[in-house]
Amino acid sequence: MDFELSDDQVALQSAAAELLDGLAAPRQVRAVVDAGGGIDRGLWSAMADQGWTAVEVPEADGGLGLGAVEVAVLAEQVGRHVGPAPFRSSVLALDALRAGGDIERARRVADGALACVAWSRDPATVQAGEARGGWTLTGRADPTLYAPSAAVALAVASVGDELALFVVDLEATPPSEPVMDRTRELGWLDFDGVAATRLGGEDAVERLLNRGATFTAAELLGASARALDLAVEYAKDRVQFGRPIGTFQAVKHRCADMLVDVEGMRSAVYWAAWCVGADDAERSIAASSAKLWCTDASKRVMSSALQVHGGIGFTWEHDLHLFMKRAQLDQVSFGDAAFHRDRLAALLHAKVEAGESVL
Repeated sequence: MDFELSDDQVALQSAAAELLDGLAAPRQVRAVVDAGGGIDRGLWSAMADQGWTAVEVPEADGGLGLGAVEVAVLAEQVGRHVGPAPFRSSVLALDALRAGGDIERARRVADGALACVAWSRDPATVQAGEARGGWTLTGRADPTLYAPSAAVALAVASVGDELALFVVDLEATPPSEPVMDRTRELGWLDFDGVAATRLGGEDAVERLLNRGATFTAAELLGASARALDLAVEYAKDRVQFGRPIGTFQAVKHRCADMLVDVEGMRSAVYWAAWCVGADDAERSIAASSAKLWCTDASKRVMSSALQVHGGIGFTWEHDLHLFMKRAQLDQVSFGDAAFHRDRLAALLHAKVEAGESVL
């Protein structure tokens, strides 16, 4: 089997890298960070103009007509550049809105309206209730990326003993909360009986989780790959005892371990993206496997990159901290490693109980 990207996917990867090289170069990202963090509106506008938000929308409806693997390609590049733009949130929201039949809001998001996704590890934090023929949401979701600027919010809420997916229009968005990762916004969404539209039930929630976990893993892959590149470049340039430190066995082994982790992440991410896009029976297992592996592997990669850089790696002046902080937030988004271990164990146990193979 051929697990390489197709020629068209490689061309998309190159085009995405070119756009981000031009609009999300380190100095431009630092300008956003130094200004307090948040969203680079120019970058986001350029991404929307190129159709990034509508990458999975059929061409007949004005989109690019591509799939989940292509979304992962773009998400990897966003992570590699720590791009300060709400790409992942908007793609997830647009897919959920279209699947739920909310075409009007879907068009708004496709045209560049900001969307956020409130997913909480404990679904009971947000409760949904029926009122006057509609739905209302009550409670506080976990800290949500881009909530301070979003016009539309998706939220997973409890409906009795089940989960469902809802969408609300945000008229009064919350203030931005202080966060280490200044390449993105973070805020609390407090729902106080706000009117909501139901998009779907357990299946919609599972789809959102699988896609969110997969595309978050793709961003972790991009950030980790860039951290590896920075470490290797530094190991070649930094001279100690008259030799580049990359010639020392301890540094060589650390960089080799980082490469093994990154390539493992790549395999897991693109397997999950294919499964999600093809609606394969293994999609939930693949998504949790990718998020679990990328969460743990990215911690090892970032730690090793920091060790290779030595003292300079701890400083504000070096770019490494941008990738480390971005990765730390992604590691807990759409479920941390412990959450996905539990989920994966439950999924595999169900297969065993049904007499199916887990290999």
